[in-house]
Amino acid sequence: FGGRVPRHTLYIRLFRVIGVLPAFFRLIPAGCLVILFSPAQSAAQFAVCNQTLNVLNIAVGRYAYENFTTSGWWTVGPNRCANVIDRVLDVRYVYVFAQDVFGKEIMRGATPMCIDTKRFDIVGEEDCLLRGYLEARFHEVDTFKSERWTLFIYPPS
Repeated sequence: FGGRVPRHTLYIRLFRVIGVLPAFFRLIPAGCLVILFSPAQSAAQFAVCNQTLNVLNIAVGRYAYENFTTSGWWTVGPNRCANVIDRVLDVRYVYVFAQDVFGKEIMRGATPMCIDTKRFDIVGEEDCLLRGYLEARFHEVDTFKSERWTLFIYPPS
């Protein structure tokens, strides 16, 4: 073109070279990104919060598609939470088993289900040992058909 370069183009080039943007340029795009890229369903649908002083390993079970399924492990530090189910809850009961990193059971219940020593997704709750899994007793959590639920695990008394 050979003509003059618009002033705003010069400013943009200058700011890119020295790596600074005026405060109002930094704030406006950041606010837009938060609005544009924040997911609508970012909240956990079933979260487990560790209120103990120990690091916990968490496994969850639920009834899905005519079978019980169990999944694990989520490692949750003291005073931290983990999102163990990230979909809207479609079941009333969720089953939770928690142990510390040394294998001591912190939360157990009456419902036997299968677990493994490493990360797992297991379909079915029967014949755990015959299928090569371990059996654990899960605590039943009644979510009252809520879409979201947070379970707090406290130190055993």
